[in-house]
Amino acid sequence: MQIEKVTIEDAKELVEIYRPYVEETAVSFEYVTPSPEEFAERIRTISENYPYLKAVENGSIIGYAYAAAFKSRAAYDWSVETTVYVRRDCRGRGAGHALYKALEQCLSWMGILNMNACIAVLPEGSSDVHLTDASVFFHKKLGFDMVGRFHNSGYKFDTWYDMVWMEKQIGEHKCPQDGVRLGSWKDFDCSMGGE
Repeated sequence: MQIEKVTIEDAKELVEIYRPYVEETAVSFEYVTPSPEEFAERIRTISENYPYLKAVENGSIIGYAYAAAFKSRAAYDWSVETTVYVRRDCRGRGAGHALYKALEQCLSWMGILNMNACIAVLPEGSSDVHLTDASVFFHKKLGFDMVGRFHNSGYKFDTWYDMVWMEKQIGEHKCPQDGVRLGSWKDFDCSMGGE
């Protein structure tokens, strides 16, 4: 497995990884799978400033991860929201871990200090065929801490879902703080072998 930078040409393959999460789960709160053209525009917009990475195995993309602005205000520049999706038939093989490890290294090099993840969860005490706690456990395993819960904040498949925020601090918070090097990730060697 290799970790590489995503290109616009990867949009169609990434959409196919993302499609079952949209159409069959509450992991994504989108109702309709984006077209490859729309997805290509998302890649272009995000990768102008933040890392967008893919895991490649035997010539096929088996997962992807990226960071995006946490909020648009300047004071939030040191924080990002992270996202990862792994092809469903390739889960449990380390792709998500390798992607997040490379993403964290790249973000740290850029001067980012906080990784944040917004994750759909079931209301406490309930069960559902469209969602498990796998994403929460994945993030805990990678050192993320739970910081907040929003109740009944997403509606999909005739079900109300909660959202949790998890965070991982990856750099030293100083005063004064060095600036973030947006877009510089393109110069960083994000490639690495899988584990």
